[in-house]
Amino acid sequence: MLRWFDDFSQPLQKRVSALYTGSMSSFDATQEEVSLPADEALRARIAANLAVHERATEARASLRPAAVALTIVADESGEACFVLTRRVPSLRDHSGQWALPGGRIDEGEDPVRAALRELGEEVGLDCTADRVLGLLDDYPTRSGFRITPVVIWAGGERALRPNPEEVAEAHRIPIASLDAPGIPKLFELEESDRPVISVRILGQDIFAPTAAVIFQFREVAIHGRDTRVAHYDQPLFAWR
Repeated sequence: MLRWFDDFSQPLQKRVSALYTGSMSSFDATQEEVSLPADEALRARIAANLAVHERATEARASLRPAAVALTIVADESGEACFVLTRRVPSLRDHSGQWALPGGRIDEGEDPVRAALRELGEEVGLDCTADRVLGLLDDYPTRSGFRITPVVIWAGGERALRPNPEEVAEAHRIPIASLDAPGIPKLFELEESDRPVISVRILGQDIFAPTAAVIFQFREVAIHGRDTRVAHYDQPLFAWR
């Protein structure tokens, strides 16, 4: 059972300080970027932040390797966004869930090649390896995967062409919206001693692993803050 980690008699920073390991300034409701253009300055900023990030890897051989693409693309107004999808209900694994484009790493692939392939297959964005800005930390899932997030710069406005066999919805989410108050949310789970993380996007609570990757992208790639997320848990429905 999920329980909000909230006590509304206390300030928000105090309520989450016991669980949050990054900079507390990210919970300041006044810290919201109004606009974030998808320009070369942002590309350089993200690349520089990822270059100095000491990436945490997950070495357990029992985990199956997977990769996801955290892809930056502009919307019609030139605003920097990232691509978020919802999986079709007919898929065998994690059907109907919100996700970043991605999947299992095939034999002979590395995380970069797998993420680029999945990005093209799922939403029709064909990018080359020179568009990769860096990697975030590995995230071990309850369902037995080691997810490696690959940050990709798709650049200017490009149409998304969702593959109907895999993707029910595909959205461009403004990156600046990740600084809205209340992102992330943390929960207690009776079955775990670890906090569950979620982010509120499109009116939905999106949980780890997707939420963990999105949150670390905001903290590390956008703001240059040394923040880890592997300790955040997933809700019970994602354990299978």
